[in-house]
Amino acid sequence: MIDSHCHLDHEPLFENLTDVINRSKEIGITKLLTICTTLESFEKIKTITEKDKMIYGTYGIHPHETENNQVDKHRIIKAVNENNKIIGIGETGLDFFYNHSSKDRQISSFEAHIDASIVLNMPIIIHSRSAEKETFDILNSYKNTNLKILMHCFTGSLEFSKKLQTLNAFFSASGIITFKNSIDLQNTFKTISLEKLLIETDSPFLAPIPMRGKKNEPSFIKYTLEKLSTLKEISVEQMSKLTTDNFNKLFNV
Repeated sequence: MIDSHCHLDHEPLFENLTDVINRSKEIGITKLLTICTTLESFEKIKTITEKDKMIYGTYGIHPHETENNQVDKHRIIKAVNENNKIIGIGETGLDFFYNHSSKDRQISSFEAHIDASIVLNMPIIIHSRSAEKETFDILNSYKNTNLKILMHCFTGSLEFSKKLQTLNAFFSASGIITFKNSIDLQNTFKTISLEKLLIETDSPFLAPIPMRGKKNEPSFIKYTLEKLSTLKEISVEQMSKLTTDNFNKLFNV
């Protein structure tokens, strides 16, 4: 198993990192990808990736943070090239639900991340909320550029997923697929090719059933894996191998 998206720089994970890593290994996780959201978090992530060979990191500015964390393509490329355990670009994208940052700032930051990911030939990890049209239109404008797209914690519509599949996108399932009110999302994941699926915790957020109410951590990914296996009607072992292989292929590790 691989947790393709966690935030090990957040508490309570960071202060209990050794225990979090050990519990991950106990359930069979072989890699953890800890995700950058701000310039400050990147400094912590560089330290975290040195903690264990199973931990990799990313460089990116979350759409909520683009007002106060401004980067351009060149800054992203430089930071990534200086750190060999940084294997992805993001978390970036658009969030027009909260609009903590202006739409223009979010869009320009998103495009800078895309440009950098193409130069670096690394996957771009995308957050999209209440912005399906805008997210797709931007990504579609880069069609035929060999952009590697990963839709993190995908909660979008069936229509959105079908459009993204024309761009060869990958989709990461989070604990949300275990929620009782996520029937539409579960049905959407039933339609996505097995070769395009990953799993994640987004820990310490979004703990899956039966761990709701607790701070999420990578070891809880087994519940998401089990649910996705049920939805796709294959064994847990098959799904574990598939999502692991998909991650390794996408991130070239």
